[in-house]
Amino acid sequence: MVGSNKYACVMYGGRLTRRSLILALSLLALLKSLSAQEPAAQQGPPLKATVNRVNVGVTATDSRGRFVSGLRREDFRIYDNDVEQPIADFLPIEEPARFLLLIESGPSVFLFAKNHILAADALLASVATDDQVAVATYSRAPQMILDFTTDKTAARLALRSIDFHTGFGDLDLFSSISSAIDGLAPLVGKKTIVLLSTGVDTSPDVDWDSLLLKLQTSDVRIVGVSLSGDIRKPAKKRKLSAKEKMDQMELKKGFVEADASLRHIASATGGRVYFARNTKEFSKAYAEIAELLRHEYSLAFAPSVFDDKVHTLQVEVRRSGVRIDHRPAYLAAASAAQ
Repeated sequence: MVGSNKYACVMYGGRLTRRSLILALSLLALLKSLSAQEPAAQQGPPLKATVNRVNVGVTATDSRGRFVSGLRREDFRIYDNDVEQPIADFLPIEEPARFLLLIESGPSVFLFAKNHILAADALLASVATDDQVAVATYSRAPQMILDFTTDKTAARLALRSIDFHTGFGDLDLFSSISSAIDGLAPLVGKKTIVLLSTGVDTSPDVDWDSLLLKLQTSDVRIVGVSLSGDIRKPAKKRKLSAKEKMDQMELKKGFVEADASLRHIASATGGRVYFARNTKEFSKAYAEIAELLRHEYSLAFAPSVFDDKVHTLQVEVRRSGVRIDHRPAYLAAASAAQ
């Protein structure tokens, strides 16, 4: 069962202070052990979509991250709980993209990564003129800065208008992602969250199993870009005090946990995450994301059973050297068979 898979993802409690990210991550390590003693709040059963066909968006890229075009229906195989299914519909889609640019608004961004946020201009410059973008920030919860629009100039102005001074100390990444997916659920067509984040999370009372199930069965893809590249640069060579050495050790632990969070969130939706370290790598990442947002093959099949259970999805392609990304599961709601 997909819903029972447990990733080694760390939940944190408490609030992130503004003194520095190093101190914040040190506090998070302590708060993590305290929050683990409290039972997680249940978020309720997963939303059951009423559909009698399952649509699976698939991106196919080569070793350089470029979209692989020219694939046909017979090149694909799709499996429902390891049983191959006839492909009922197939469309090699190149249609306008709709994506939410969700940006961490916290002390780490203000102190270290603001330039990388502004570098997202490269992403907006790379997407097509008819692609729709919305801009939101998060600390405690998503805050919409700009609703969906094809006006890229307005989107750039929205990016530059973000005031990172006004953010809270909280970085509720997991709960904000959950809220963003709920907000995008009513929209039809291709939907992506482009997440610009350090991966640090302070969400209280998040049930990871419920969130994982939502991520895996949602039709919203998440593509992450880590903003922690500047933060993890080694300090200038000098003799460190015992406290500074301890802070560096906690910082490294925090990076491991934050990176894992970004990987788990993205992979659970059939997305991917980029760990850029400099301006050149950020530009390359944004160019690849712009390509992924628009290009997608659409496969559909009619489920043979509707048992109110989570079913695994697997797509294969009969061409070597091609990377396939897609959502890994769907909920076979009994109501869909009626």
